[in-house]
Amino acid sequence: PFFPYKYKFKFTGCPNDCVASIARSDCSVIGVWKDDIQVNQERVKEYGENGTDINAEVCDLCPTKCMEWDGTTLDIDNSNCVKCMHCINLMPKALKPGKERGATILIGSKAPIVGGALLSSVFVPFLEMDTESDYEDLKELTEAIWDLWGEHSKARERTGEFIQRVGLSNFLEEIGLDPVPEMVMHPRTNPYIFFDDEIFEDAAE
Repeated sequence: PFFPYKYKFKFTGCPNDCVASIARSDCSVIGVWKDDIQVNQERVKEYGENGTDINAEVCDLCPTKCMEWDGTTLDIDNSNCVKCMHCINLMPKALKPGKERGATILIGSKAPIVGGALLSSVFVPFLEMDTESDYEDLKELTEAIWDLWGEHSKARERTGEFIQRVGLSNFLEEIGLDPVPEMVMHPRTNPYIFFDDEIFEDAAE
């Protein structure tokens, strides 16, 4: 089809994102897990005995501080884990990704051309990729984005720039995707909040 500009896919196997898909593609598909990190406590002890300062190098550098080490056991609050891979990278023989694996779908990154660089935003936090029907979900999302972006964007306007221009809430409404907390990039900076009529109708019910 005749698109306003290119639409790039990049696929990466884990959150290390060695191909930098989150920074260089309109649709990033990043492998991730949903359940708990697999922990081999004996191997964790071996790392500690071989000179790794687990508290300083692993627990203290965890972005959400979801790990605790008491010298014998490594406890992980998996509900607060953001899958940054830091602990797994430092202790690959002791820690492994969980067994329930799939992909996170992110939309909207690009390198700087006209409006500056953009990083992708999470659209689907977790999508199982085991069967052909799971891939159909990705195809349906892509087709919905292509239909909206292809019809209303400006010439040479990438998907991320289009989302910035029309607003994420309007974009999600048009493609039929429900908002989720993972889409929030940072706390709001505007104290003036405007509610849609649907929200008031839901509250009244």
